[in-house]
Order: sequence, then C-alpha cells, then structure tokens
Amino acid sequence: MSAAEHGTDGDLTAVKGEPELRPSAQIVPQRSVAGSALTLVVAIMSFLACLTLGGVTLIRDAAHTWQGEIGREVTIQIRPIDGVDTEAELNKARDIAMAAPGIAGARIVSTAETERLLEPWLGSGLELSGLPVPRLVIVEVADAGATDFGALRQALTEVAGASLDDHGLWTERLAATAAVLVMIGIGVLVLVLVAMVLSVVFATRGAMAGNRSVVEVLHFVGAEDGFIAGQFQRHFMVLGLKGGLAGGLAAMAVFAIGNLLSRGPLGTGGTTGAEMLFGGFAVGPTGYLGALGVVFVVAVLTAATSRITVQRHLAMLS
Repeated sequence: MSAAEHGTDGDLTAVKGEPELRPSAQIVPQRSVAGSALTLVVAIMSFLACLTLGGVTLIRDAAHTWQGEIGREVTIQIRPIDGVDTEAELNKARDIAMAAPGIAGARIVSTAETERLLEPWLGSGLELSGLPVPRLVIVEVADAGATDFGALRQALTEVAGASLDDHGLWTERLAATAAVLVMIGIGVLVLVLVAMVLSVVFATRGAMAGNRSVVEVLHFVGAEDGFIAGQFQRHFMVLGLKGGLAGGLAAMAVFAIGNLLSRGPLGTGGTTGAEMLFGGFAVGPTGYLGALGVVFVVAVLTAATSRITVQRHLAMLS
C-alpha cells in the first residue's frame, strides 16, 4: 500500500503521491521536556566550545605578540672583569651594535636601572660596585631580516666579557608552548562537540521511542525514509540553532566583559601580570567570528546527527 492510498486517523494525507503531515500530527513534538533539556545541553556545550575557541585565539594572538616584542630587541651582556674598564667596554659594544645593519638604536642600561631591576630579588639600597653584576646594552632591531646576528656576535668578540642574547631559545620555547596549548584547546573543543553529538543521538532516539507508532506507520505505508528523517532533522536543527545562539551569545558577552574589565580600574592592579601574558584578555575579531562559526557548526551537527540516527533506525525496520 502506498502513502497516497493511506491515512492515519485523518492526519496523514496524500498530495501528489507524497505523504504530508497536517499541523495537528507532528512526528516530533515541538515543545517537550526532553526538547527543552536538549536545548539547554546544546547551549552549555556551545558556550564551552566558544570559550575554548576564544581561549585558543587569545593564546595564539598573545604568542604572536610576544614573539614580535621579543624579536624587536636583543641584549648584549658585559660581564665585569678585573682590570678591565666596564664602562669603556659598554660604549664599545654599543658602537659595534649601532654599526650593524638593521639596528635602529642601542642604549646602555645605567647602574641605577640595573639596581631597580635587581631590587625585587636583592632588596633596595644595593651597592653594585662590590658585586660582579653584569651590565647590559639594549639593542633595538628595526629589521630582523636585515640583521646578521652571527656577524654581530663575531664582532662582539672584540669586547671583553661580551655576549649577545638574541632570545632565540626563548622564542622557540614560547612558540612550542603556545602550539601545545593551542592543540590542547582544539582537543577540548572536539571533545565538547563529540559530547554534544552523543546528546543529540540519545535525544533523537528518545523522540523516536516516544513516537514509535507514528514513525513505524509512516514507514510501513510507504513514506520515504528521507521524508521521516527530514522531520527530525528540521526539529533538531531548530533546537541546535536556539541552543547554539544562546551559548554563543553568552560566550561573546563573556569576551566583551573580560575585555572591559581588563581595561578598567580592576585591570590596572591585580591583573597586571595576566595582562602582560594575555594582552588584557582582549579576544580579537577572530574569537567572535569563531563563536559564530561554532553556532553554525552546532546547528549543522545536530541536524545531521538526528537525520543519520533516524535513517539508521529506519534501515533496521526494512
């Protein structure tokens, strides 16, 4: 018997040979406790996914900023040697650095500045004249590509006790750490999406169990599997879109609040160290666009998951 020849309690009619449900006979109830619970679960998962994505973009952007800041300066260290005029060697190292290509400027860190740098560890009122404390020359790099640090290091061999630190090791470790954190964040994001997919699978099965008689009647009277699966797909896509938007908007609000707090009075004191690491918790446009992308992915995943689940169930009935 075909769908065009059969009706279920007057709720299933035929239009041009294809089954059509009247508004009074929906396969999946639009409002139910299970549907509301799934919407809440999807919203929470979307919120966590967006926060994770925002954290990943924050770490990535901060790492790029750190590398850029570190690459703009190199340091020449002059160790004090008995019988050698340290001030003269400092001036000599500065002149050598200034003569190198790609260097914008160089300055000697004064004794007073050195004392301030050491004060957090050695206390105030230091007298550095009796201590073998190295002196520094800060070199500002205008064009790292034009600067030959190997040649500069070789030229500094003429300066007694001089050594060049181009922060290469620190930059490599920083890049490696940022890459690991980004991979961890992506892994967490994938796990959150997998958990959401599993939730949709169970919700779809629950909806099918609650409407098993309707689904089976439709299937056995000739309704195409695509038609039945489409009913579930549209229902769960709407739930996924609602939950995804709720979670995404909540995450964007957190991004905005974090940005405002880091710039306000609360961000000038206790969060100073965190600002130095993460740039004031300012999630850039990539984070907001990523949150919108998560909302879209969530809606697509919920729709596709429910459709596949229904089609697999109907295949077992055949």
